[in-house]
Amino acid sequence: MPIPYYQTLMLPLLQALSDRHTHSVKELFEVLGNQFQLTEEEKNEKVPSGRQTKVNNRISWARTYLKKAGLVGSPAKGQVKITEAGIDVLEKDKPDKINNVYLRKFDRFVEFRPWTSDKDRTEIGEEPQSIAESTPEEQLGEAYNELQRKLVSDLLESVKGSSPRFFENLVVELMLAMGYGGFKGAGVTTGAGKDDGIDGVINEDKLGLDSIYLQAKRWEQTVDRSEIDKFIGALSRHGARKGVFITTSEFSEGAKKAVQGLNISIVLIDGKELAKLVVDHDVGVSIKDTFRIKQIDSDYFDEE
Repeated sequence: MPIPYYQTLMLPLLQALSDRHTHSVKELFEVLGNQFQLTEEEKNEKVPSGRQTKVNNRISWARTYLKKAGLVGSPAKGQVKITEAGIDVLEKDKPDKINNVYLRKFDRFVEFRPWTSDKDRTEIGEEPQSIAESTPEEQLGEAYNELQRKLVSDLLESVKGSSPRFFENLVVELMLAMGYGGFKGAGVTTGAGKDDGIDGVINEDKLGLDSIYLQAKRWEQTVDRSEIDKFIGALSRHGARKGVFITTSEFSEGAKKAVQGLNISIVLIDGKELAKLVVDHDVGVSIKDTFRIKQIDSDYFDEE
């Protein structure tokens, strides 16, 4: 049979996890490939880049969307397990299909994918149709934006799973990649237990006359005003005029107000902004594929 589209794979993938056990991604590839009775040729068919098989790519997208809806989780790298929300879907809701339209019932999915396109309304099992109102360039741009959203989300999840020390190094590397410092040895981390409220320092000149002090919080909970007040105190003790507070979570309204009207400059960067900056400045990411779109050179064919 034809290789199923990723939305077609969502319900079978969730059902394959219904035993509540942790399964490897590799195992799920094999289980679903056999379930859909794919031939060896179909199992080995590659996506255009040639880096991954088409069926594995589609299963990965189905897993990503189920994960963003909170129906499956990843106990460890390369592993998948159904969540209680996923069990409820199978046992209480009992859908005959799961697709992007169905997943919009879940706030976490809507937050991850806050827009609806005609492609979302495509029925499971149908080949996606060209959208009459959209040009090919617009469709390509839409696909690019969706890939970027997925990358930002996956990257933030990886950062949250890292050690505090790794996160501090990442923050310093990001600041240097953004152009702060500008010379070898410009950025340093302070070391565990020695920070006095400061996790890193970026020297903007070689003599250290002008420095940016960093605080890095690898948190799940919201950063409130008390944490910002502590950071302000640490900056004052160091005689600092510039500070950047970076977290993997978000800031409360009180925290945001705490940095206003001060005689020092403090910038707050939450998890979403952090992930976007990391991607924009090529820290911890690499180019997977490059597509060059060409058009007719009208001047070349002008026969005046």
